[in-house]
Amino acid sequence: MAKDLDVQEGGAPAAARDYADPPPAPLLDMEELRKWSLYRAVIAEFVATLLFLYVSVLTVIGYKAQTDANAGGVDCGGVGILGIAWAFGGMIFVLVYCTAGISGGHINPAVTMGLFLARKVSLVRTVLYIVAQCLGAICGCGLVKAFQSSYYTRYGGGANELADGYNKGTGLGAEIIGTFVLVYTVFSATDPKRNARDSHVPVLAPLPIGFAVFMVHLATIPITGTGINPARSFGAAVIYNQEKAWDDQWIFWVGPMIGAAAAALYHQFILRAAAIKALGSFRSSA
Repeated sequence: MAKDLDVQEGGAPAAARDYADPPPAPLLDMEELRKWSLYRAVIAEFVATLLFLYVSVLTVIGYKAQTDANAGGVDCGGVGILGIAWAFGGMIFVLVYCTAGISGGHINPAVTMGLFLARKVSLVRTVLYIVAQCLGAICGCGLVKAFQSSYYTRYGGGANELADGYNKGTGLGAEIIGTFVLVYTVFSATDPKRNARDSHVPVLAPLPIGFAVFMVHLATIPITGTGINPARSFGAAVIYNQEKAWDDQWIFWVGPMIGAAAAALYHQFILRAAAIKALGSFRSSA
């Protein structure tokens, strides 16, 4: 079998490479529905998103309780915005590490959608993942409310809302760019070309992904509370169930989906030049 070749601009073959891009996932693979591996992955996404929301929302509520002057808190109490960002980024690091070998460790409908647009997962898997992630988020927030009912509603239930002083365009832009950073990091950290060149990357892949979540939270918590994950925003809104959270909900779906699509197109068609490679393969076989 001939070695797989990179294709330079113009269709000329470049140097042989020591890696192989996986074939595109089928758009509609009904055979997947007969495989236990699919349902195992869906369960993993559900549980991981549940744990993610449980820990992260508890952190948010705990911080607000510790800084509430009416309840004896102090302004400098609690973990602060830095601690909240670490809670979200750290949990993503841990959960991606735990579930990457089972489901790919998406834990985010925007990540799943980005990978679908890049033909990394099928439509069947995409739909089931997003449903599982949303249900996991609802259950995770439900557990927080069940265990902390006296604090949950008083301190906003960890729901994402546009902060006072910012317009909806600013919030939408923050969500688009923040999600772009996250999904771009996911593509870069799992790129088979990088894995072949740097053998340590597969082990370290959860680290840059979690760190990307941490950095985005530092930047956007003051604006939107940081969504970049439609399931996280949806689950909190369902359990909190207040008008403001629902009025702003569209920002936390539209923004992340646009950001994820932009990151997928940028990585696949500009950085990896998928269109040029496909054209070169067509010419070489003609």
